Amino acid sequence: MGAIAPRELAAPAPADRLDAGFGKRSVLPRVLRYLAMPLLLTGVCVWLYLYVTSKELDSIEQRTLNQEFLTQKLLEHVKLAGAATLLVIAIAVPLGILLTRPPFRRLTPLVIGFANIGQAVPTLGLVIFFPVVMTQIGFRPVLYALVIHSALTVLRNTMVGLHQIDRSLIEAGRGMGMTKLRVLLRIELPLSTPIILAGVRTALILNVGTATVGTFINAGTFGDLITNGIALNRDTVLITGGVLTAVLALGIDWVAGVAEDILRPRGL
Repeated sequence: MGAIAPRELAAPAPADRLDAGFGKRSVLPRVLRYLAMPLLLTGVCVWLYLYVTSKELDSIEQRTLNQEFLTQKLLEHVKLAGAATLLVIAIAVPLGILLTRPPFRRLTPLVIGFANIGQAVPTLGLVIFFPVVMTQIGFRPVLYALVIHSALTVLRNTMVGLHQIDRSLIEAGRGMGMTKLRVLLRIELPLSTPIILAGVRTALILNVGTATVGTFINAGTFGDLITNGIALNRDTVLITGGVLTAVLALGIDWVAGVAEDILRPRGL
């Protein structure tokens, strides 16, 4: 009886083929995560358009619910929230870095306490306070109110991000001959970037959501739609203002999330 031939063993899959398979599996959830929110917001905008066009708008509603007016309010809203966030970054990030340096740590309770007051006071109260102090209304008083209201988030995240870095990494950098500034730029800031970006993202969404109060001192934004809808008893205008504000906030949050993933240092 002849010997039974051994079964041919299946050749193992090449490593690059396995990596490609795993790469496809990992890319698909990321693509779905990036596309889910835009698709959802597009669906909401389509529903809102169909809802508005199905209504018989009177002359008051037509003066508000038209492309020119809505575009103007969108630009006012984005300009106000964007400028406030950029100003918060320019102030809170350097201040947070400064307060983590040994000579200035004693000032931390004072600065954090002031920032806590700014966030504890309702935004509407700040919006009323600044026009009285500055004796003017419009863009600038609302801008300052939003900056004070949202600065704590970026300031605290900057300090937390720098404090959580392992001191041995800083000492290793100093041992390699790096200056304190070089250690800050090459080690501390890159490692704390994810936490700082999370604070910036939170401040941005906070500013987008609260920028509607600018309508009370003639700063425009989508708040005009909401207040007009309430004052004139026009539910269509009110719903449009509320939905557009929510869509803008969620859309900017999505953009900020994508930017956070892109700007995150590799390996973190």
